[in-house]
Amino acid sequence: MLQSGRRIGAFCAAVQNLSLNRINLLARHNLKFSQRRFKKSDSSISSLFIPVPVKPNPDDINVGAELTGKLNKADLLKVLNKFYQKNEIKQLLTENGLDAYLQHQAYVSFRRYCLEAQNLPVDLHVVVSDILQGAGNVTDIFPYFLRHAKQMFPHLECMDDLKKISDLRTPANWYPEARALNRKIIFHAGPTNSGKTFHALESFITAKSGVYCGPLKLLAAEVYKKSNSRGTPCDLVTGEERKYADSSGKPSSHVSCTVEMASLTAPYEVAVIDEIQMVRDPQRGWAWTRAFLGLVAEEIHLCGEAGAIDLLSQLCLTTNEDIEVRHYKRLTDLKIEDTALGSLENVMPGDCIVCFSKNDIYSVSRGIEAIGKEVAVIYGGLPPGTKLAQAAKFNDPENSCKILVATDAIGMGLNLSIRRVIFYSLIKPTMNEKGEKEMDTISVSAALQIAGRAGRYGTQWEQGFVTTFKPEDLKTLKTLLESPPEPITQAGLHPTAEQIELYAYHLPNSTLSNLMDIFVSLSTVDDSLYFMCNVEDFKFLADMIQHVPLPLRARYVFCCAPISKKMPFVCTMFLKFTRQYSKNEAITFDWLCRNIGWPLQPPKTIIDLVHLEAVFDVLDLYLWLSYRFMDLFNEPDLVRDMQKELDVIIQQGVVQLTRLLRNSETGVSSGARVADEDEFALSRQKQSYLREPKSLIGRGRLTERLLAQGILTPHMLHELKKEWKGGDNNDDDDDNDNEPKKTRRKRKK
Repeated sequence: MLQSGRRIGAFCAAVQNLSLNRINLLARHNLKFSQRRFKKSDSSISSLFIPVPVKPNPDDINVGAELTGKLNKADLLKVLNKFYQKNEIKQLLTENGLDAYLQHQAYVSFRRYCLEAQNLPVDLHVVVSDILQGAGNVTDIFPYFLRHAKQMFPHLECMDDLKKISDLRTPANWYPEARALNRKIIFHAGPTNSGKTFHALESFITAKSGVYCGPLKLLAAEVYKKSNSRGTPCDLVTGEERKYADSSGKPSSHVSCTVEMASLTAPYEVAVIDEIQMVRDPQRGWAWTRAFLGLVAEEIHLCGEAGAIDLLSQLCLTTNEDIEVRHYKRLTDLKIEDTALGSLENVMPGDCIVCFSKNDIYSVSRGIEAIGKEVAVIYGGLPPGTKLAQAAKFNDPENSCKILVATDAIGMGLNLSIRRVIFYSLIKPTMNEKGEKEMDTISVSAALQIAGRAGRYGTQWEQGFVTTFKPEDLKTLKTLLESPPEPITQAGLHPTAEQIELYAYHLPNSTLSNLMDIFVSLSTVDDSLYFMCNVEDFKFLADMIQHVPLPLRARYVFCCAPISKKMPFVCTMFLKFTRQYSKNEAITFDWLCRNIGWPLQPPKTIIDLVHLEAVFDVLDLYLWLSYRFMDLFNEPDLVRDMQKELDVIIQQGVVQLTRLLRNSETGVSSGARVADEDEFALSRQKQSYLREPKSLIGRGRLTERLLAQGILTPHMLHELKKEWKGGDNNDDDDDNDNEPKKTRRKRKK
């Protein structure tokens, strides 16, 4: 099991209707269109193609030997080496699509094939015999070598087809139904709290039919409730949930959905795409691009930052559509304070301290409660119900809780009555284009989005304030908030299941992860408008389940699951789900209860709370899969009820966050853990953890941080303690043999 875990762990992105503006934009677009996405070198692309082993057939009758006699292997080797050393042969191979890397790989394989074969194919045998007898030239081997190379590398026969499949220069043409309409595009541009989404939703609610596409389940649910409360029947569609306004299950003419779930076949009168600036998102940007280019609606209302106007205007040129831009200003004043907070003792009612890590959330919450003030806590890992409960607690004027501690999760999706936003830090971990984690100052866009939550129109605070916790950050914050949002220059794209299936048809021996690598490397993108979204998370899941026998389409769907590779327990359950599916065995409620340890106990430590959040994500994953594989994930109603119960348990834990932190230091735990047969996280993280000094294996700050972040689990910690206990005994023996006194002195310190 540990070896299985090790294998898995190793795999482990304003134009008005004036003709002059359109001409200017068209000229700029034509200028940029000649630019192409930077291509990898041929050798680096070639290294992605996995060679197919070509083995001699032992059943071949040695007709060649009967015709011309047996071949001497030493003489054969000389002929092959002489053949491969000829420059004209290398030139011919290059013209046939084999670069230096492929040539070398093919020659090594061809040489081994010829020398190890008991019987060569008769035509090749005769040609080699003629060369040895002086009746032929070594270049006569070329057709046979090329035939062998094409057997090794099937892409040589279909490279043109592969390049056509991955030609992504004109994505607007992928949606003929949308192109058949003369859609009216309206961009509502403005900052947070400017009323832009309100005006777009008015058009949505009063239309005969409509679709709202939002970035979060919370936003989709809010529009669903608002529309129905206004008397416009509206359905809710997210990756994990379907709710119908009609109790009989009849679809309504209005739909509120997360952007990935938007239908590109259903016709609508009005479509609203919220937070359109997220077309630049490295992971999810493709969903906004798809919705904008593909929605079949008479009117498309875009809501977002002004920084996206230029890009969307240029995209409209590719769809031959006009765009109308409506600018909005903030409805309430936002003032940057002249002094930083400096100390948690200076917090006041209506304050929201924004942190960019869970550790800061925990320490700030504890610090505020230590001075006798109650806090509400909101961060991304919490279930939607818990976030709403904490928001309601903070918003309620009658509630004693007047302080909010949150991550940038408050930037969208929640209505909060905040008087002042305080940035605890301006440094945030981000993912670069390669999928690597980096620490950098937050963007202008993020600063404006978060700061804009203060002084929301219609709340008790008609004026908003913003400052920092540290005095040294205040100047940077002022610079960020006084700057315009960064212009958005590219929209994200992502390979579709159909494109990958076509690749698999041409390259049947390649893994899904390998197909994705090849597709991205061969893709041609108009980089003046588009970029290829990051596929590292997709590839991570593909590598994890590569050994599980699945049809390609099902494998692709599983790899699109919205889970974080940083959560070992969720990844382990994901693997178990795929194994059950591959065996055509239903993932029942009872099976799920056994594997997650249901029923679960209320958390007693932060570790327990983090685990419960992971379990909630597992239930979300089940529901997501239940709408794609209904026959085997066939008990979503029971799982949804389980999720509601778990949400209540997590809410109890968040309310008692300080007590959980205190218990974490004393080692108290509910013990609500599940035996993990795959040991996924243990094998993936143990080696890096083993490099730490032995004294850290306990309940110290580093251990607690690893546990809280989900990098380490209590089960892993237990295993590590056992290993260290055994390791200490061995070390003592070694020390006695070598330098016992020196080692003992170190340990006394």
